[in-house]
Amino acid sequence: MNFGRRAIPGKLTKTGGNHINTQILRARAADSRLVWIAAITIPLMLLAPALWNGYPLLQWDTGGYLARWYEGYLVPSRSTVFGLYLHFGEESAFWTNLGIQALATLWILQLTLRAFEIAQPLRLLAISLVLALATALPWLASTLLTDIFAGLSVLSLFILIAFGERISTLEKCSLFALTAFAAASHSATLAVLLGLCGAGWMVLPFSRGRIAVSGLVQGSLSLLAGAAMLLAANFALSGQLAWTPGGYGVAFGRMLQDGIVGRYLKEHCPQQKFKLCPYRDQLPATADQFLWGNSMFNTLGRFKGLGDEMSFIVLRSLAEYPAWQAEAAISGTAQQLVHVATGEGTNEWIGHTYGIIERYIPSQLKAMRAANQQRWRLDFTAINRLHVPVALVSMLLAAIVFAHGLWRRPFDDLTWLAGTVTLAVLGNAFVCAVISGPHDRYGARMAWIATFAVLIAAVRRFSGEDERENSASP
Repeated sequence: MNFGRRAIPGKLTKTGGNHINTQILRARAADSRLVWIAAITIPLMLLAPALWNGYPLLQWDTGGYLARWYEGYLVPSRSTVFGLYLHFGEESAFWTNLGIQALATLWILQLTLRAFEIAQPLRLLAISLVLALATALPWLASTLLTDIFAGLSVLSLFILIAFGERISTLEKCSLFALTAFAAASHSATLAVLLGLCGAGWMVLPFSRGRIAVSGLVQGSLSLLAGAAMLLAANFALSGQLAWTPGGYGVAFGRMLQDGIVGRYLKEHCPQQKFKLCPYRDQLPATADQFLWGNSMFNTLGRFKGLGDEMSFIVLRSLAEYPAWQAEAAISGTAQQLVHVATGEGTNEWIGHTYGIIERYIPSQLKAMRAANQQRWRLDFTAINRLHVPVALVSMLLAAIVFAHGLWRRPFDDLTWLAGTVTLAVLGNAFVCAVISGPHDRYGARMAWIATFAVLIAAVRRFSGEDERENSASP
């Protein structure tokens, strides 16, 4: 790890040649030890939940990703790219995947601090400890799910665009690859990253050179690479050059939950013979009950049997009830912003994932069943007494830091970070609320980057970096 430290005060003395001061040697030796301590301790902290569990944490969606390699066809909202990534780690019981996730997180945390010129081993350790204790970060890193890459990709895209001149070519290429992979792993992540790039292009004329065109080009190309990666993986596994399906179906579930589908069926069933018409008075109250429970959705053939009908109703409902749709989107976004609890989907029965492992990876059944998660020993009640207020306060403070930076001008690096994080949190809330409906899981996967941004602001404030940067600004 390169911490990019400033030179330690000291001088070279001449006694027949140049000799490094003993104080400098001792400081460098101490720094070297701290670097190794950080490199070992932080990944262990990030994987503490999985180590305690005895097996990587699973979630309902995990099974759908695992099955992509074996089933060879596309299913709604399950990226083949992420499925291939999980398949790569099967021989190690997926500990390889968790190692990648922990090391990628360590690297992004360290690189962000180095870009802000506050990277010191003790600072990195302290910040990582706070994130491990007070946010969902270690639970995300310990779970076989795309969520860990949502927040990491926001930071990687930010560094690639805003700090390209402060990192090496190899680091740029690595950030490009990480961002592309994250974009290919989940459509909601891609949508958030597209929004950030779009915002970057819009503010470019007003950035006073703080944003480089080359950085925006690289960031935008990384998202195109992610889209190409997903199309290529879909074609390789299924023979179809197509996007991952399911967007209309998930949006249909959200509209059903908001009452829009029921209204549409009530008004149109006398004229149009939809498959859902006989069930219009029996629709479940929530999208989860309709899509994933024992509902008429199963009876009517799920996505294959109802896909065309759901997409038709979604598009027609958007046209016929625009005000209602807008109100539902605003309300859903506001609700999503406060849904940030850790652990949703990991402390409940996930029979689909269990079934996929039993069918395709039976060698791992024993270890999976012996894990604490499968013995119902996961309880996030006490954890969320800390995580939820920390997440909410962090998002508010990040927005305040951004607003303060906008007010004082010229914008500094911290303002750009706070603005990026705030926009990512808002964009994530909007995309997830509009497409799928509010869930704690969607908020928790992004809230930790707000805490990270607030910690960076605190370090800069108390170390005097803000004053130095302001004095150096034109």
